[in-house]
Amino acid sequence: MISSAQLRAARALLRWSALDLSKQSGVGTATIQRMEVMEGVPAGNVKTLISLKNALEAAGVQFLGSPDNAPGVCLMRVEKKY
Repeated sequence: MISSAQLRAARALLRWSALDLSKQSGVGTATIQRMEVMEGVPAGNVKTLISLKNALEAAGVQFLGSPDNAPGVCLMRVEKKY
């Protein structure tokens, strides 16, 4: 799983708004915003977290570590918007 901090950091690396992530993942913006303010691994539906993680990874984000042990993110490629 991913932590709330990783979710916020991944979105920031991509310069995506909550609406951008919502469009890419199919998860509502209110749900994204709620998950981002929680501590640790956000409470919620596992399918929702997987959808968010998959959308961010498809855009080039790599999740590092684990939510409990030195979590982090890096950007493997820059998404091009035309």
